[in-house]
Amino acid sequence: MPAARLSVVVTRRLPDVVETRMKELFNVELRDPDTRMSRQELAAAMRRADVLVPTITETIDAGLLGQAGDKLKLIANYGSGVDHIDVGTARQRGILVSNTPGVVTDDTADMALALILAVTRRIPEGLAEMQAGSWQGWSPMAHLGGRLAGRRLGILGMGRIGQAVARRARAFGLQIHYHNRKRLRPETEAETEATYWESLDQMVSRMDILSINCPHTPSTFHLMNARRLKLLKPSAVIVNTSRGEVIDENALTRGLRAGEIAGAGLDVFERGHEVNPRLRELPNVVLLPHMGSATIEGRIEMGEKVIINIKTFADGHRPPDQVVPGML
Repeated sequence: MPAARLSVVVTRRLPDVVETRMKELFNVELRDPDTRMSRQELAAAMRRADVLVPTITETIDAGLLGQAGDKLKLIANYGSGVDHIDVGTARQRGILVSNTPGVVTDDTADMALALILAVTRRIPEGLAEMQAGSWQGWSPMAHLGGRLAGRRLGILGMGRIGQAVARRARAFGLQIHYHNRKRLRPETEAETEATYWESLDQMVSRMDILSINCPHTPSTFHLMNARRLKLLKPSAVIVNTSRGEVIDENALTRGLRAGEIAGAGLDVFERGHEVNPRLRELPNVVLLPHMGSATIEGRIEMGEKVIINIKTFADGHRPPDQVVPGML
């Protein structure tokens, strides 16, 4: 007799091709309509599933894991970041955690460059003027932004995405600088002509543009705090496509309002979808609704990785993208 199929609960709607393949392989519960599960719904799902497929919108902490019971054996996260999952507690309870690394590298790097361009060239201001029908025609001093070529770009976090940002930025003539937990290999530095800074403070104070590309961990929470934000040049621009918690959002808002920072492009926010309302009032700020990885190709690839992780686990093997506590 064939082995019983795993029961899988998916917390949000995924691309149709991914959901269809999941139904072919597993006993899957799909989410319809596409709304966030309440904490009670999530706890119930964890009790009845062999495998839970959550997204960044679900916080799976120790308290929730304590309600999971003994059935749940794998949390196959749909996404690369797992700071919303208490991986250590899950491991203690015998629950494996997997993710989908590497899939959104190019998409997120593209968005970082889009934000850099949008802020430095004042694209949203021009768009708003055109949509309002208030444009009075070309003028030599209107809508003056800044040229990218020759500017210094500081990359905070030189992993896959940071390196992808560096490669794109070189094509625009930007000078690449970076700060990372570990210095890159010489051949990787040479590829992007990147300059390493052991001191984040020293790098921040000299950059024209700062791109945040590090994960959210206890050590990176408010890494860009009020003191460090004050090190930025008044002409500097900061862009974040990583995690909102890395920047002290209130301090950033104060700096932007006071003219101590020239502009910001933010795709992520410290409190999830609750954006500081004072940020919305600022003309030198570009705000996006966490669109960095939002391509259909990326979403499908993420789903394919989730399926591979679950199928490998179902076959009695370690998921290829298992997250190991202490290695984040």
